[in-house]
Amino acid sequence: MMYFNNLIPIVDAVEVVGDVNVNVEGLAFDSRKVENGFAFFALKGVHVDGHRYIKTAIEKGASIIICEELPSELNSSIVFIKVDNAAKSLGIMAAAFYGNPSQKLKLIGVTGTNGKTTIASLLHQMVMNMGYSAGLLSTINYKINNEEFSASHTTPDQLQLNKLMSEMVDAGCDYCFMEVSSHSIDQNRIAGLDFDGAIFTNITHDHLDYHHTFDAYIKAKKQFFDELKPGAFALSNADDKNGSIMLQNTNASKLYYSLRTLADFKNRILEGHFDGTLMCIDGKEVWTHFVGNFNAYNILAVYGAAVSMGFDAEEVLVEISKLLPVAGRFEVIRSVDGKYAIVDYAHTPDALKNVLSTIDGIRSKNEQLICVVGAGGDRDKTKRPIMAAIACEFSNKVILTSDNPRTEDPASILKDMEAGIDVLSKNKTLTIADRREAMKTASMLANTGDIILIAGKGHEDYQEVNGVKQHFDDKEEIKKAFGII
Repeated sequence: MMYFNNLIPIVDAVEVVGDVNVNVEGLAFDSRKVENGFAFFALKGVHVDGHRYIKTAIEKGASIIICEELPSELNSSIVFIKVDNAAKSLGIMAAAFYGNPSQKLKLIGVTGTNGKTTIASLLHQMVMNMGYSAGLLSTINYKINNEEFSASHTTPDQLQLNKLMSEMVDAGCDYCFMEVSSHSIDQNRIAGLDFDGAIFTNITHDHLDYHHTFDAYIKAKKQFFDELKPGAFALSNADDKNGSIMLQNTNASKLYYSLRTLADFKNRILEGHFDGTLMCIDGKEVWTHFVGNFNAYNILAVYGAAVSMGFDAEEVLVEISKLLPVAGRFEVIRSVDGKYAIVDYAHTPDALKNVLSTIDGIRSKNEQLICVVGAGGDRDKTKRPIMAAIACEFSNKVILTSDNPRTEDPASILKDMEAGIDVLSKNKTLTIADRREAMKTASMLANTGDIILIAGKGHEDYQEVNGVKQHFDDKEEIKKAFGII
């Protein structure tokens, strides 16, 4: 509970109607969750406008309404606050309501198209191994120290974020590592949070169903760095062509990491194998349990962030050698008769190309590379033919299959993918809509030593069909196909 009059100064109110000398029992932006004495925020979402539910919120007990448009009829017993951006006001008020927990944590955000989950999770794993308490907010799960919670979104909403961080503070956490999605930046879900550092991984073709243009997608990511405070650090990938653009207007200390050019933090691959990679980070050799060029970037970002946070570089390298891969990220499974399957979350053209080129660079070329790949429904359609073309470019055989069709017809999604296959590649391509059957077929087509990449879902243990989530785990299914469970 808070005294509402104390919250008014932190929000740029355009207009205030009513007596603000009231207590706030809670905050809500979903009218179904409103209780007596709550403040209701009327958010203009992508599909729903919260202004339509102001009357419902009042009927359920809301005593304060924060909105961008005042209703035509005002209730004298209700406080109405008109603001320019209700979502931003919610973030700021949520932070204050929960005691500004992000100010009590060393909060590090990771943004970019690929690598967010790996970097955030490895930073959490590292500081925990070093004896510190830490929280994690990732695509895979949320963690308070070692306690895990299911993740609803890559970046939770404003209320959930601050509630989770408040619980982290109560649990004695020193750090919080957080994936920051472009959606959350654009929707002001991170408003009111106090970041001590930010990491940019890369930006490639993704989420154009939401942002519509690549330029808008870049601007959303850049906004995160533009709003960092002086004294924070901003660590960017110098090898991404938009890496310097991200830091153009930041108030934070600018730092870069690279595998190809001069930078504050450098890395190069010395040896690559399916069970790990020998790297040279800032002139020091270190063996890691990670595979591929893309993971060399992820590991370097972890190293650069840890050093920027004040940890000793030598100690960080020792800890990096102990880190273990994140679930569903280049997980290798071997059958009894010597076939290999690699399960990876790659669901964008760039991520798929990274994984396939990594496999191609390590394998002997005497074996087959079979790629099982699909594309999600109700998402960016333009990447579908591109992903199919990339799969054909690197693979000996390609099986197009369903991913999470959601509310779309899988046949329609696969037709979009097939448009990316040229005449020469048609003979090596199969289309099998049933994902389980696609994996079984890949296993039957594979011989000893062959490699099957199962791309798109990684850690996910469900498949969403017609809006319903059904249990489905790629790792379980390929193990069944291999006859090892």
